[in-house]
Amino acid sequence: MNYQDNYNPSISDTKLFNEILKEKESIGYYNLVQQDMKKYKEYAKDVKQKHIVVIGIGGSTLGTYAIYKFLKHSKDLEKKLHFLETTDPIDIQSKIEAIDLEDTLFVIISKSGTTVETISIFKYINSLVEISKDNTLVITESDSKLYAYAQLHQMKTFEIPKNVGGRFSVFSAVGLLPLAIVGIDIDAILRGIKKAHDSFFEKHNVYKNIMKKARFFVEYKNSFNINVVFSYSSRLEGFNKWYIQLWGESLGKVDINATRQGLTPVGIIGPVDQHSFLQLIVEGKRDKTVTVIKVNDFDTKLKIPKVELVGLEELEYLDDLEFAKLINKQADATIESINRLGDIPCDVITIDGVNEAAIASLMYEYELLTSVCAKFMYINAYNQPGVESGKIILKKKLQG
Repeated sequence: MNYQDNYNPSISDTKLFNEILKEKESIGYYNLVQQDMKKYKEYAKDVKQKHIVVIGIGGSTLGTYAIYKFLKHSKDLEKKLHFLETTDPIDIQSKIEAIDLEDTLFVIISKSGTTVETISIFKYINSLVEISKDNTLVITESDSKLYAYAQLHQMKTFEIPKNVGGRFSVFSAVGLLPLAIVGIDIDAILRGIKKAHDSFFEKHNVYKNIMKKARFFVEYKNSFNINVVFSYSSRLEGFNKWYIQLWGESLGKVDINATRQGLTPVGIIGPVDQHSFLQLIVEGKRDKTVTVIKVNDFDTKLKIPKVELVGLEELEYLDDLEFAKLINKQADATIESINRLGDIPCDVITIDGVNEAAIASLMYEYELLTSVCAKFMYINAYNQPGVESGKIILKKKLQG
């Protein structure tokens, strides 16, 4: 008797980990921890322009923006990093008005080399300023049409490896090169992702946390299919946007049994959204998990001053309180209010401070979490057929 089936019983952590090890041989983002940073730093030190404009969309910009947004107010950076990523004409015009185009390095990023949004904006920039090898850098696949264009015009190019997907590419040239140019310490970024990588693959804390969290998300996906990241720092607004793309585009798939899967990402900022989304979490439908992200050290001692406000004496307990302590107390209050209910899954991530290693570790751990969830769900985390179909339709509409 010959018997075949496609049943998918719950996979063990050991088996899943072995599958991740096998996947690591072909999926490139896992191994970016081993790359040589010398070529990025050598190019970066010779850039003279004060404005660095990244032209790209999605995975070509969101990760870089997340790190830059998190760090820029704590760094004394001589260069400014700008992002042109949408075809919204008002956004394009307003951003360009703030940039000295004659003192700008344009970084054109497209993995395929034919991204409609990226090439459209690049064409517009070409109408405003002379584009040449002296003010343009191209980051793309080595066999793309954009690469051929750069070669024709003798522009400097850096490669996006074919086995590194766009939304997993922040720790390649896509993110590291623009960040290095403006003065971010990319060696510290590498140390951050290496710490997370080693802890996972050597089965330390990161491994245990990710395995437990991913298993819960997948086993309870029919009850809690909305995953809320509640970041208690406005500096993490970019991280939230990056997480939403990573999670949505990687996990919204059809599995090997032709069953539609998906975990819905929501990114909110505390304390602002305490007055809106928290109400929905606390008294709304029990279909959401909550991850609260705290920052231990905000790198500032800004305090609430002793100012007498007649009629508001009852709030004098705020006097001399550091804003950093206040926001973390607000986070703690949110966490406690959720935990007291006892029926909302909640976890807390506390990152060390506002530095390169901290944000890099957080982002790499989320990449790992995404990959592990995909394995539990029996889906491919690295393709995006739903997005590709939209691109095909758009192209036909524009050509028709």
